[in-house]
Amino acid sequence: MSGLTLDAGALIAFERADRRMVAIVKEALAHGATLAVPAGVVAQVWRDGRRQARLARLLGTAVVAIEGLDDRRARAVGQLLGARGASDVVDASVVLCARRRGHGVVTSDPDDLARLDPELRLVVI
Repeated sequence: MSGLTLDAGALIAFERADRRMVAIVKEALAHGATLAVPAGVVAQVWRDGRRQARLARLLGTAVVAIEGLDDRRARAVGQLLGARGASDVVDASVVLCARRRGHGVVTSDPDDLARLDPELRLVVI
């Protein structure tokens, strides 16, 4: 696995210093893996940077790529949602980000992601 894509549950767990999540991030970084976070995921969890220092540090590092949702990606997200009969734009952007990068996904909600892509490698926290 070349890296990990993090969903909202993963970021919340990291922010709360969940031991398993912190260990996953440390291990990934120790092995030179990349981390990616779709911008919609950041929007789901970001509330107050003054109170989210741990999360702010992680998102601000050079090893974390925040992936935007431009027109091309938005259309791909919509197409995936239509094909799967789903509606969660952020979940679909997580799936497509992971696919593009060859990543596994760290998640606390595997069911919705697995419905969108049953072949996706999931790390459940």
